[in-house]
Amino acid sequence: MAQRLATEYVNASMCLSEVQMSQFIHKVYDPHVRQRVKVLDNGSQEVVLEDDGGEEVHLPFDLRDGNYVCELSFRLETPHLTNVMRLLFAAFKGSGMVTRIFNGFMMMYYYENGRVRKIVEYSRESYKLVFELKDTLAELQSIYRNEAIEQEIESIHTRINQLLDQRFVASQPKVIDRIDDELRNCSRRLFALEA
Repeated sequence: MAQRLATEYVNASMCLSEVQMSQFIHKVYDPHVRQRVKVLDNGSQEVVLEDDGGEEVHLPFDLRDGNYVCELSFRLETPHLTNVMRLLFAAFKGSGMVTRIFNGFMMMYYYENGRVRKIVEYSRESYKLVFELKDTLAELQSIYRNEAIEQEIESIHTRINQLLDQRFVASQPKVIDRIDDELRNCSRRLFALEA
């Protein structure tokens, strides 16, 4: 198994309520990682996580409209601190790009609200899409809409055939004009649907 050299968080962000901020502060369970909390002016806070080897990360949470917002980019190299940040980032619905750097290649994880949306492997020669979360509900709704359009097209074809049969037997000019008007409307709608 390849050994990870570093993990980079790029344009990472988290938005926490006051209750979530309290939970965030008490969520670190790793005995190798210590934390300090600094309360700043205007109620903002800075959470400092430090592992046994001295590596640390400063997470500034700015108080904005009653929420604590953390936006930053940083790099980690030690496994304990990396693991703690991974758990916190997922648990508190972080968004951004997380790059895991290995010897000869990188794995880029694209997070949105704590969930991995896409994973791409980059090497010197190429890149490969490893995973992409698909929006199944939107795809199904799109398919349903396409079927509804197909059904409407089919019903218009049926109506056109009925109108043509009526026109064939009609003898009065007013009836023929009414049928022709309806045929024009059907053809316009059919053109719009098929476009």
